[in-house]
Order: sequence, then C-alpha cells, then structure tokens
Amino acid sequence: MASIARKNLFEDIPRFLVAQAGIMFAVSLVTIQTGILNGFTRSTGRLIDQSSADIWVSSREILHSEVSLPIPLERVQQARQVAGVERAEALFSRSALWRSPNDMIVPIRIYGFDPNGQLFGNWQLKQGDRADLRTPYSVWAERSNLNSLDFRQIGDVGSISSLPAKLVGITEDTQSMASSAYIFTSLESANAYVNSGLTSRLTCRSGPNQPVECLNTFETAPTSSGAPPAPKPLSASDPTTFVLVKANSGENLDALKRRLEAALPGTRALTKDEIGSMTRDYWQRRTGIGFVLGLGAAVGIVVGMVVVSQILYSSVSDHIREYGTLKAMGASDWVIYRVITEQALWMAVLGYIPSMALCWGLGSWTIAAKGIMILITPATAVTVFGITIVMCVGSAVFAIQRVTHVDPAIVFKA
Repeated sequence: MASIARKNLFEDIPRFLVAQAGIMFAVSLVTIQTGILNGFTRSTGRLIDQSSADIWVSSREILHSEVSLPIPLERVQQARQVAGVERAEALFSRSALWRSPNDMIVPIRIYGFDPNGQLFGNWQLKQGDRADLRTPYSVWAERSNLNSLDFRQIGDVGSISSLPAKLVGITEDTQSMASSAYIFTSLESANAYVNSGLTSRLTCRSGPNQPVECLNTFETAPTSSGAPPAPKPLSASDPTTFVLVKANSGENLDALKRRLEAALPGTRALTKDEIGSMTRDYWQRRTGIGFVLGLGAAVGIVVGMVVVSQILYSSVSDHIREYGTLKAMGASDWVIYRVITEQALWMAVLGYIPSMALCWGLGSWTIAAKGIMILITPATAVTVFGITIVMCVGSAVFAIQRVTHVDPAIVFKA
C-alpha cells in the first residue's frame, strides 16, 4: 500500500509543492520563534554564564542582574575576610548615554571590572588585549554593536557623558538581546563616566541670505592641559553593583552564602545558577516576550495544519473512486487509513528536512551579522519534528473522515 501513498503524493507535482511550501512555512515559523525565545532567554544570562564566580553578592533589593540597588565598595574587602572565600572582586553596572564621533547618541550599559581580576571579563577577545583596558577611558565593545556605536576599527573614540571612550578591544557573544549596547571598561573609568556630566554648547551660524541656524553641540570637559581629568582612585564608599566571589575548592556554597549575608549588611548572596535563573525567569515569564513568541509558534502550527488538511482532503476527493475500488475488493478501513496516514508522514518528513536546514542557515547568519541568537538545540529539533508529525497526521484525520463514508458502489456509477 506504500506505493499507493507515494503515487497519490507525487501524482500532482504543483499540488505537492504547494503542500510542502505550507509545511515548510509552519515548521520554519515554529522553529524560528522557538529558537529566538531560547536564544533570547540564554542571552540575558550570558555574562553570568561566562563569569568564573561561584557566588554573586548584590543588594538585598534585586530584581535581576541589571536591576539592583548599589552597595558600597567596602563590601569587597569585607567579603575577602569571610571564611571559605578564595577571591572577591567588584563588578559595577549602570546605564549611561553614548555619543559617537558624529554626535549620534545611543543608550548603553557600562560594565566596570578589574582588568587584573579573574572572575569577570575573561572571554576570548576577537580583537585587542586585556592589558589595554588598564589605560584610563579605554573600553571594549561587542562586535554586533559596532555599527550602532559608530565604531569602525580599534582606536576609534566616542564619548560617555562628557568623557572620551577609546575602543581598545572587541568582544563576541557577550551582548544580551534584552539590553542596551554593552560597554566594558575598568572600575575607575566606569565610576568616572557615571559621575561626569554632559557639557553642551549652543552654536549659531548664518550665511548671506540664509537664516540663522543654531545647533546644540556636546563636548568633553578638558583640563587646563587640554586632556580629560584622570579617573579618581576608588574609595570604600564608592558604589558598586556586585561582589563576585570565588569559593575555596570543596566549599559548601549554601553555607558560604549564609556567612556572606551575615558578614555583609544589606546584601543577598546568590549562586551563579540562581542569579542566572532569576534573570532568565524575569524576561521569559514576567514580560510578554515569552507569550508573544509562543503565540507565533502556535500560529505556525495552525497554518500548517490548515494547509496540509486541505491538500490531503483534496487528494482524497480526487481519488475517491480508487478508494471505493479498494473497499469493493474487500480492503478494510484501516488499510485505507494507513495509505492516507503514510501520505501525511511523507509530507511531514519532506517538509521538515529543508525547513530545518533553512533555519540553521538563518541562525548562523543572524548571529554573525546582527548578534541575534536563534538557538536551535538538538532537543528543539526533535521537538519540532514531533510537532510536524503530529500536525500532518492530525490533518490526515480530516481527510480520513471523507473516506469513512465512501460507498463501494460508487465504482459502478457513471
């Protein structure tokens, strides 16, 4: 009976191509929407996953990794005195405004850390050297953000508030899809950036027979020597956002968390997995992003089922006399059902394979060109294949209903 299913499927090539196009659209929509959701969720905790810290200590008032009240820098030294702590480093995070050399402004998020540290910023740089970040007002930027920041190459200079920012390194796979462009710099430079003001000047000009044109231009605040003031050394009272803690080998993290919270007033200690889950859960469940992407996947399934059911129903209607002949020859309903189901399975497999290849290619392009991750894991691929099978076989049920009431006498009617 398998030959009957394949014959019915490939007999009308244009109809077959239309059916496969509908399945490919549905499979691609489900895969891409699911992949974007997975990629978005993973990207929100990417910096956490890439850190070497076992515990993140924050203010007691924390919503997720980018929304937390500041804590004093002295908490770092206090953490180093706690039993079981091998290493403790500060991490500063704050929103700011970037201005490109062409006076284009972009919202950014500054991350300040110790360039000599070991717990943060130890990624593989695409360009540049970690030691370059020790120079005042030097920054790293994510490769996918270079165009939006108006950077062209290493050495380009923009400004944050009223201070210069020189690009000395390019990172890769560090940007969250939910956040403003990331800028990485030293703790001292980050503190100087967020505490400096934006200086503006109104410049007016006119020409012969032309109206007066006034522009509000922004400029840095130089010293008497013409250079920006050097960042001030940090003090114990300066703010930071997190204390990153590396535990001694074999240390019980739950017990260490309790000791840290007792020794550092007004703080909350979270393991690397806990703060990662807190951040991802916020974006996936407490915002509408998860719902919207899930709704798109559901729409894809509905579209695919409608297209496949229409094609199968039309195919059964066109071959109704053949099915009547099989019933007149004594074939049971289950034999005919198998033919239709197998036809649906062929459509599922032949629609799934090119769709998944297309999604893999699209995912590779988006991460390389736009920094947008369409994460298609093996589990996602298997799940989408199962959905495709269910979608096509479920659509076959509508076509089967047409055959159920076929009268074998139809074969002898004119």
